[in-house]
Amino acid sequence: MTIQVEIDARSGFCGGVIRAVAKAEEILDAGGELYSLGEIVHNEAELARLHAKGLKTLKPGELKGCSGKTALIRAHGEPPETYSQARELGVRLVDCTCPVVLRLQKSIQEAYARMKKVGGQVIIFGKIGHPEVLGLLGQVGGDAVVIENEQTLKEALSSGRIHTERPLEIFSQTTKSPDEYSAIRSELLRIAGAEVKIHDTICRQVASRHSELGAFAKRHAVIVFVSGASSSNGKVLFDLCAGVNPNTHRISSSEDLSSSWFRDGDTVGVCGATSTPRWLLEEVADAIRRISEIAGAKGD
Repeated sequence: MTIQVEIDARSGFCGGVIRAVAKAEEILDAGGELYSLGEIVHNEAELARLHAKGLKTLKPGELKGCSGKTALIRAHGEPPETYSQARELGVRLVDCTCPVVLRLQKSIQEAYARMKKVGGQVIIFGKIGHPEVLGLLGQVGGDAVVIENEQTLKEALSSGRIHTERPLEIFSQTTKSPDEYSAIRSELLRIAGAEVKIHDTICRQVASRHSELGAFAKRHAVIVFVSGASSSNGKVLFDLCAGVNPNTHRISSSEDLSSSWFRDGDTVGVCGATSTPRWLLEEVADAIRRISEIAGAKGD
């Protein structure tokens, strides 16, 4: 069996994750002790690699046990309370918040100040409980409405949590789907009209991947999408691929591959989330090539 395998050149870590992981490796390789406030990246294989180097991941509430130690703020960012607590505890922070997220945090603070003056509201399109969203909510003391999808928007409108007779400003989590955000914005504009101010806050690097990944998925017979189980961006991009190419499979590692997915002559595209390391994409591609070689040796 002959299979041609191509790795999507644009898949893999986004700039913010590259920066955070590189900083963690720099500290760990120098023999330093380092704690991460939450998972530095939503990918189990990469976490295992960094944990083997000595990185320790803190769960919510565990910072209080790190007095005098060094803790890394991941690309998702943190609410202001984290910085205050670290100062009180004497924890040294290594701030690796993505610059795109930092700008979004500042923009939400400014919008909230404007809305407070006129009785308006700030709306955030994002995944409830996602660390980036928690950091954004922290900028306004939790006083914003989080919308996950069109259904939760309708529920917020019908329940009166969103007041359409007042000014509104809406922002998006940086890694959300541009198409989903467009639908949310259109619905808000339809109902509230001129009272809604739209902010384009999806990361441009992430947004460009959507159109490019759709084209990549179309030109292959089979798509193998690699991402961590808890990756929000992974779910969004997998759904995009599956919508374009029904023969799309999501895996966490090469161990999840099945030879039944492939046929002689197939072109296979390997791609992944912004939290998927390049080394893992290459590992999966090599495993697919081995499946082809083994099948060829058997005469399948």
